[in-house]
Amino acid sequence: MTTATVGIMLPRDLPAHQIVPFAQKAEQLGFDELWVVEDCFFRGGFAQAAVALASTQRIRVGIGILPAPVRNAAFTALEANTLAEIYPDRLILGIGHGMPVWMRQVGDKPASILTMLDEQLTALRTLLAGDRLEVDGRYVTIDGAQLESPATIAPPVLAGVRGPKSLAVSGRSADGTILAEPVTPEYLTAALGHIDARGPHSVVAYNVAAVDDDPAVARELARPALEWIGEPDWAPHIDPLPFAAEFAALRERSATRADFVAALPDEWVDALALTGTPDRVRNRIAELHASGATSVVFMPAGTDPLSRLDSLARAL
Repeated sequence: MTTATVGIMLPRDLPAHQIVPFAQKAEQLGFDELWVVEDCFFRGGFAQAAVALASTQRIRVGIGILPAPVRNAAFTALEANTLAEIYPDRLILGIGHGMPVWMRQVGDKPASILTMLDEQLTALRTLLAGDRLEVDGRYVTIDGAQLESPATIAPPVLAGVRGPKSLAVSGRSADGTILAEPVTPEYLTAALGHIDARGPHSVVAYNVAAVDDDPAVARELARPALEWIGEPDWAPHIDPLPFAAEFAALRERSATRADFVAALPDEWVDALALTGTPDRVRNRIAELHASGATSVVFMPAGTDPLSRLDSLARAL
């Protein structure tokens, strides 16, 4: 993947008739990447990626992320390779161990998410490279599968994970890592230490984003999107921050998520999201790139993501 890129996320709940206009406008405005989301139970990752690739000319399309427990590695490779053949060097494949609550909901929660993800990542990369695969693992069993027509450029396989053990799996078994929001320089430093990759390894950083000439307007757009950040799963993101203890205390005493985000100090919102004037957001992007992110991805804040693209592009 090209370093120092800026992408935009296609929101999971974007009305279906806006998907093509959103992808085309993102490309026209100069974003390097478009990331589609496979969250339960909105829309499929491969279907969205295919539509986005077919309706644009150059923008790279990332799938972030596919839950590995519900997919067979060989057929995941088949889908990804098809898109990579038709649209060379434009697909990025993100896969993770899935949100536990969703995996339990569909009856596919593995006993060892780390082993499952490690086996899936290794199998996918082997198959997408065009190699024959023989493996009899705990979760992946493939008897001599090989793609008949591997793409000239295999799509990179990134792991969308958090937590030290999962990040370590990504470092040894994936081409890169997708870090969910919020990604601060402090969290990047901590995550890279756990990834500990021995070779080239891309890092994609998702962040809620709002750009306005009035920093207060941008901040208030972003604030509601931070209501989930205090949940236990987000501890790895918060623990490296200088205000981590105060943050946890605020979360504990807040009766509702709405109370929590309303009480967040402005400086915390600015730290946890890409907010403010175009210059401030541009500087924050540069800081994240300097801290180790190869790609910074905007998650549009507000109720009308398509209309927000113009303002977000001012920070490019």
